[in-house]
Amino acid sequence: MLGKGIVLGLAETARNFFGSFFYRARLTTVQFPEERLPQIEAARNFPFLVFDGADWQQGMRCVACQICEKECPPKCILIEKSKDKKPDATGKPQFYPAVFNIDVSVCMSCQICVEVCPFDAIKMDVDFELSTYDRFGGLLWDKQRLSKSNEHYHQIHPTEAAAVDAALAAEREKLAAKARAANAPPANAAPSTSAPATAEGQA
Repeated sequence: MLGKGIVLGLAETARNFFGSFFYRARLTTVQFPEERLPQIEAARNFPFLVFDGADWQQGMRCVACQICEKECPPKCILIEKSKDKKPDATGKPQFYPAVFNIDVSVCMSCQICVEVCPFDAIKMDVDFELSTYDRFGGLLWDKQRLSKSNEHYHQIHPTEAAAVDAALAAEREKLAAKARAANAPPANAAPSTSAPATAEGQA
């Protein structure tokens, strides 16, 4: 029938309209910002840098390997590696980003930086209320603006964050076991005991 699609569309609109007076599920419009839909775990917007502990500088996971900078399709990430090193979460000295900037006006939220990061240092946030009056400085985020705690990561992506923490804990335990094995004495080494002096030897 000619126009069948239009008729079906109007019927669905009418069903939702009249049904909204009796069923809240039919209210498809959310009165934002007074009402907000809950964020789903798989949502993503712009990247952020994860840090462990209370100090964002000391606990930053990023080691400035620059893989995300090289793989970023729109080239919105700028990283400058530090000249010195600092201990990471495992106690191993690592480089850190002296500069880590992301131009969110260019970022396309593709998540490639997250997928290529071998240290689980960069993740995708779900915050979307990011309007600013400054179209230049307000959209160029430095490492302090990008840094968010591991607790924040657990709040927005609990399942993914739990898996990441488990993998990092296993890696730390592996390194600790390797260090203990390196410092332990050989199993086949005979205990060093000095023979008591005999009477003839003392004479």
